[in-house]
Amino acid sequence: MWFLKLRVILDLEGRDVYWQMAIDEALLTLRSRGEIDNTLRIYRFKPSAVTIGYFQKIREAVNLEFLDESGIQYTRRITGGGSVYHDTSGELTYSIVLPIRGVLTDVLESYRVICNSLVYALRKLGVSADFIPINDIVVHGKKISGSAQTRRAGFLLQHGTLMYATDLNILEKALIAPREKLESKGVKSIRDRVITLRDIIGEVDVNVLVEYLVEGFSNTLSAEIYYDELSERELRVASELVSKYKSFEWVFKR
Repeated sequence: MWFLKLRVILDLEGRDVYWQMAIDEALLTLRSRGEIDNTLRIYRFKPSAVTIGYFQKIREAVNLEFLDESGIQYTRRITGGGSVYHDTSGELTYSIVLPIRGVLTDVLESYRVICNSLVYALRKLGVSADFIPINDIVVHGKKISGSAQTRRAGFLLQHGTLMYATDLNILEKALIAPREKLESKGVKSIRDRVITLRDIIGEVDVNVLVEYLVEGFSNTLSAEIYYDELSERELRVASELVSKYKSFEWVFKR
């Protein structure tokens, strides 16, 4: 890897799904224009929400009736991948914007490098985690983290989850997984496919987890980090994107 300067933004108070997706897109847009530094953001969705991958057909990815009855917000991401339930009280999301160069020019290798930052954090907690291509991190053969990516103008945005205490009963009701995908993993249900840190080691100190995640990204990317906050410029660009993520045309694109 090369030497990187990496700006770190923590948003543990959380924002709604429309804002969080708008901020991630804003960071990619501004980084691709050379207006901001490489940025790592660790955040929550508040309230809990669902995101679906850019290429997914929404009615095949989520249980819309359950989401609407439960008042759970949902939107489509600009990244690929599958549907995700983001639990306010049980999941952290990371996003990172980096230049596409060196090992990051290869998509699979970029997933490996970036996801190994999470593997580092989990192993520091004493959890035997492994990266499984294309974009999963597993513990005891079950998925604890998934990531997705998009690329634009020489830069990539990758974001992903880390489930430390996600309510898996709600997750199972909210998401739909193709039968063939479950069968390929040797399981019968989504619930059998996933695991949380609480299932493995009990209650987790989220502040410690965040500290280890930042350390993991710093080590894996050979990055010098500094902490920062979102600027007025970034929030303004994001605010212009929020309506997109709320729109029927975007969410029901497919």
